[in-house]
Amino acid sequence: MRDEEPVAQRQQRPEDEPGTGVVTAFGRQLKLLRVRAGLERAEFGKRLGYSADTVASIEQGRRIPQARFIEKADEALGAGGVLTALKEEVGRAQYPSFFRDAARLESDAAELFLYAVQAIPGLLQTEEYTRALLAMRRPLLDEDTIEQRVSARLARQQTFARWPAPLVSFVIEEAVLRKPFGGKAVLRGVLENVLMVGHRRNVEVQVMLNDQEDNAGVDGPFTLITPKKGEQIAYLEVQGRSILVTERDEVRSISARYGIIRSQALTPRESLGFVEKVLGEL
Repeated sequence: MRDEEPVAQRQQRPEDEPGTGVVTAFGRQLKLLRVRAGLERAEFGKRLGYSADTVASIEQGRRIPQARFIEKADEALGAGGVLTALKEEVGRAQYPSFFRDAARLESDAAELFLYAVQAIPGLLQTEEYTRALLAMRRPLLDEDTIEQRVSARLARQQTFARWPAPLVSFVIEEAVLRKPFGGKAVLRGVLENVLMVGHRRNVEVQVMLNDQEDNAGVDGPFTLITPKKGEQIAYLEVQGRSILVTERDEVRSISARYGIIRSQALTPRESLGFVEKVLGEL
């Protein structure tokens, strides 16, 4: 949701890492099917377009396979859907444990409302911007983890291609649009992406100006998720800790706050014009 990596100084727990749970189970199942098919890792990898080392890492639960690998492996081994049946669960393992429930809810939401105060929301990020944020994490993330999380975050943007399309609203603080994480070229790219997504019919992007005297967002960022079936939920995240708020009165209060924030921000049309202005200043 927020994905504001520069402030999420979170200590990783064991369940965040490859090598546990469904990732290990998938690796063992893959190895069993490969051995039964009489294929060495090198030959199997060649058929799929991956190295033997990559296959070994996946089989040993040290690397989380991408959806494309799972689909190819299932077909190459004649698994009849045994491997692809795990694709959704394995895909969720790409996210830090504190975000997995929110990712599941987001992927099937009818409405998403996001208020961002520290970084461009993950649903609007570019690959370069995401990688820059993850590289700034402390303690440092290893390269494999960074690549997995970049892929996972970009995969979340498939939500814009769903039909029926979800209604998505962003309110972004002006300061966020000016933070040059990764450098000016990276910032330029992500702002161009904000403009592109902001022109979608099901998306509204609004900017809260720095000099706006009234701002109901003083309590910080949040996301509101409305499932296709069920009641609205609020997602809060700070310093690597997250909360899914389901208590009706509290969610209602956060929802009302978002409505006020939207009314205080620039309109969607004005906001896109403002983003273009910021781009022109870079």
